[in-house]
Amino acid sequence: MHSAVRVTFVVLLAHAPPLAAQGWNAPEALTLVRRATDRRLAAQADSALESYRTRAHGFLFFLAQVGEGLAEPPRLVKADELRVEVYWRAPDRSKQVVLGWRDGAFLPTDIQYHRDHLGIVTNDFGPVIRIGEGEEVRDVPHPLSPAGLGAYDYALGDSLVIRTASAETMVREVQVRPRTFARPRVVGTLYLDAAGAQLVRFRFSFTPAAYLDPQVEDISIVLENSLFERRFWLPYRQEVEIRRRTTWLDFPARGIIRGRWEIEDYELNVPLPEALFQGQAITGLDRPLPADTSWTTPLGEAIAGVAAPVNRQDMDALRVEVERIAGARALSGLPARRLAAGSVSDVVHVNRVQGLTLGFGGVVGLRRSRVQIRPWIGYGSSDHRVTGGVSVTAGVGATQLTGGAARRIADLSDLPVIAPVVNSLLAQEGGKDYGDYVLLHTAAVGLRRRLSGRTTVGVSAAIEETRSVSTRATPATGSYRPNPALGSGVYRVARVERERASGGIAVRRDLQGRLSLEAGGGPSGYARSTLEGRWLTTLGGRELVSRLYLGAGTARLPPHRSFAIGGRGTLVGEPFRAYGGREMALAQVEWRFAVPVPAMPLGSFASTGRTLTVAPFLAAGVAGRSIAGLPWAGTDGLRPVAGVALEWFMRLIRVEAGFGLRDGGFGVTVDVNRDWWGLL
Repeated sequence: MHSAVRVTFVVLLAHAPPLAAQGWNAPEALTLVRRATDRRLAAQADSALESYRTRAHGFLFFLAQVGEGLAEPPRLVKADELRVEVYWRAPDRSKQVVLGWRDGAFLPTDIQYHRDHLGIVTNDFGPVIRIGEGEEVRDVPHPLSPAGLGAYDYALGDSLVIRTASAETMVREVQVRPRTFARPRVVGTLYLDAAGAQLVRFRFSFTPAAYLDPQVEDISIVLENSLFERRFWLPYRQEVEIRRRTTWLDFPARGIIRGRWEIEDYELNVPLPEALFQGQAITGLDRPLPADTSWTTPLGEAIAGVAAPVNRQDMDALRVEVERIAGARALSGLPARRLAAGSVSDVVHVNRVQGLTLGFGGVVGLRRSRVQIRPWIGYGSSDHRVTGGVSVTAGVGATQLTGGAARRIADLSDLPVIAPVVNSLLAQEGGKDYGDYVLLHTAAVGLRRRLSGRTTVGVSAAIEETRSVSTRATPATGSYRPNPALGSGVYRVARVERERASGGIAVRRDLQGRLSLEAGGGPSGYARSTLEGRWLTTLGGRELVSRLYLGAGTARLPPHRSFAIGGRGTLVGEPFRAYGGREMALAQVEWRFAVPVPAMPLGSFASTGRTLTVAPFLAAGVAGRSIAGLPWAGTDGLRPVAGVALEWFMRLIRVEAGFGLRDGGFGVTVDVNRDWWGLL
């Protein structure tokens, strides 16, 4: 067994000037790239490395991402863990054998992977790049191939040092973009050994023309090599992420395949018979083995152990990097023109103001650019009111510009309290509508910039007119409560927001949140600020989740920007939206643990799951400085609630029971898990 000198990027020696100032295809950049291309060709004829045998350990995650703007973190649907034996022989022969394979489903799915998703890339893809057995990407020129030299532009970036136990290696960053984005090409960054011009790391995505599967939105790949025998840069760590969406409808739902591999224990120049390389490139197991007892840790623990390094190298950060290189050019492989809906409830919903409401929209993308026009329209059968609007977005690097105008019915609260589809059912059938509505006319412009894979800042300016609306619909049974008067007139509004997204899947510790500042001028001047936070940690080996929401406004805060809490979604056990005003604080801590329950099969690829999540919780809220004429008043001190939540059917269904500790009130709610509200 031969030892490897593993790479770690630890020191930033020189920060390169901006690409616009440095220029593409500078002589120094082209010289380094030509050396690297020649070095790859020479490596095929290098008799010092004739073969190797190694083992790869990998995970494949199938994730689902939903919600407006697809900004929420993805949810784990299925996880596969694999052990693969890898053989390679010069110049470009390879064979991989799947020796171990287990899986676990966390939501119903029948996902099937391409065979090459079950193995690693053994030669940095060679002269052309193929993914998904050639069905997703095929025959894209590698930037360090003879054909690539004429297909790409190159620009030098930072200089980095790789420190190892015995030496330091200078690495040069080279950014790559196509000479024409209309051809199947890559966009990304090469990291080259400055002395030997060997490829150390390659981070990249593709142009839209490279995607052969129309459902592929984009593919992001990271290949990392490590130095073995102080001479050979061989595969060490690899990651791939393939994002998919429907081709005919722009809907906030995305499927994601994310793979992560680690390769080690190389045996160099071992004899490998020709017969070994016959047949398919990846053989061995063709399905998971549920009865395999060779794994040393449960799958859930293995996922948690790999989640941290997966999330530290978040693919969102790679997409930010690629967007900056691509500028205003489109990078999505999806059709530019489609029907569109922001959620199921955008197509059909029921509330007491509009009654049954139908709507639809569309998206029109300008050719080969990141400019999209999104019109939409809706009609309420009870108030006979037409709503709708149009928005325009333009992406430039990591920045997105927006503008538009709209007429819509909106709930006053920043805090969703119920899945929209569940609210429509309860409103129609039982007269229980958990919203308080205002008619909102807006014309706005804004700018959002991704500072990193997790952090986004945004600013916007708008003219907003609000009008009160009344209850117009009639439920099948029961009766609706009146809708409060929330109309406030015309305001000029400016907003600033900073958001930190979730750290990713299966993390054990995480902090995410959003800070918003708002100022308005009109019939009166006002200011408003909110802070939302979610902290995840562990207690006794179980998840401990804490949530916090703080809101405050000035004395002349208009009614439609006031705060309201109580009951479903905030303080179960207290009356619904009984408390509110110009300031509010809400906090909840819940401790989650799983208990085994019998699984009920639901077809060939789904069941109710073998565990039930039990989550005892404590919550408390306070509100004050009430606004005259609104149905919510101050809390007159803290309103604490104790309760328990149960999550069943693979955590899709959540039942909460809460007991108000001050007045003895009791409440029970049944809903879809909050993670999926953005889809509904």
